[in-house]
Amino acid sequence: MAAKNCCHGPGYATPLDAMKNGPRETLLYVVTVQPNLEEPHGDYLSTVDVNPESPSYSQVIHRTYTNRTRQELHHSGWNACSSCYRVDKQAKRIPKRDKLVLPALNADAIYVLDVATDPRKPEILKRIDGAVLKQHNVTAPHTTHCLANGQVMISVMGDAEGNAKGDFILFDSESFECLGTWTQGKKLAAFGYDFWYQPYFDIMVSSEWGAPAKFRQGWSSKDMSYYGTHLNFYKWSTRTLQQTIDLGDEGITPLEVRFMHDPKRAEGFVGCALWAKVFYFRKREESDEYVSSKVIDIPSKLVDFGDGKPEPMGGLISDIVLSLDDKYLFVNCWFHGDVRQYDVSVPSAPKLVGQVFLGGSICSDVQRLKVLEDKELLERPPPCYLKGRRIQGGPQMMQLSLDSKRLYVSSSLFSPWDKQFYPDMVKQGGQICLINVNIEGGLQLNENFLVDFGQEPNGPALPHEMRYPGGDCTSDIWLADQ
Repeated sequence: MAAKNCCHGPGYATPLDAMKNGPRETLLYVVTVQPNLEEPHGDYLSTVDVNPESPSYSQVIHRTYTNRTRQELHHSGWNACSSCYRVDKQAKRIPKRDKLVLPALNADAIYVLDVATDPRKPEILKRIDGAVLKQHNVTAPHTTHCLANGQVMISVMGDAEGNAKGDFILFDSESFECLGTWTQGKKLAAFGYDFWYQPYFDIMVSSEWGAPAKFRQGWSSKDMSYYGTHLNFYKWSTRTLQQTIDLGDEGITPLEVRFMHDPKRAEGFVGCALWAKVFYFRKREESDEYVSSKVIDIPSKLVDFGDGKPEPMGGLISDIVLSLDDKYLFVNCWFHGDVRQYDVSVPSAPKLVGQVFLGGSICSDVQRLKVLEDKELLERPPPCYLKGRRIQGGPQMMQLSLDSKRLYVSSSLFSPWDKQFYPDMVKQGGQICLINVNIEGGLQLNENFLVDFGQEPNGPALPHEMRYPGGDCTSDIWLADQ
């Protein structure tokens, strides 16, 4: 066994290897935000037991506190993943997936956690202060991906003053010393957010949220110039921005972006939050140019918030997840309250095959608004209850099991926006639900599973992104044989 392990790094050889041979998840690492900005323990990483045979199933079994206020932990990533699976025979060091990286969106800090010594009780190894990022004129760190060359890359969304800026910051995956910014040349993306790379095609794609100085204050539609609408394509080998696609008004706030898991497919999807559209992008044949088209169009609902002024409510797609076989795309609507499963076997023509409602703003017991027109539903969905607890907020981050049979869904998007749109969730705490997935198509809420963050030791908390210790559909990138 030792001889076999020495020949490769962490993760799996291919996405289908992970899907067919990966173990069932037993632990879930959950980024957990403390909405009380004066509570001294601050944000933390929750370890949740998701082993159905365990007596502590669906409970938080450990909390790794930052012990600092006003951090806003948000997303997370690894120091090594399946992109590091193939190791040169002459390599002096075999990469190990032993550190989880937690950027703090508001404090501009980065936390590095040891998850190997005791996977059930991670410990903070290092805190990289926000001043390190500001030395390179970047702030608001977001998505973390490991690279096959022994580095960790984190997307950033702002300059030192919080103005919009799309770039990436590099760190050594062992020492976590800062290596500077990634983008070369004078051309930078106007905004930053998520990214995914495909070295086989010498390409990386990134998406856009907005200017940190603005979105940190809450959502406002008064000036949309502070929010992005573009997909940005970089030449991987030269680190240069080579193409930008404007998705237009329907594409405002393109957030989570995914290439297909198959590293020899130069195509993928991006979920555009505000108006709930999904765009498909692909490389043209015999060309390095990429093109995009809208393939999922979730209609807005006409609502009245009591002021007699009807206005459209978009679904607000806050996450998309691709199954490891690239067959299903899971899409959520944080405002409308539903999770959808699309068959994307033909990526240019997704087919809706499953849908479940988990709270949201249009539930029948929500009195603060009236739905005047709904192009999809004949009546407002009822509120969702699990184990006697009304589900607050809407479906937010998602994590799919390796075998595509279970979908975990959290409820918190970003605490300033949570306070604006779902104040009851902030007061009562968020939750994580579990949806059973039919691999032939279909979704069903698991009524025996609920992680309730309403009774946390330091007050109600807000769960956001989730990770499995051994990697998952949204953290691991696979490389193709050249």
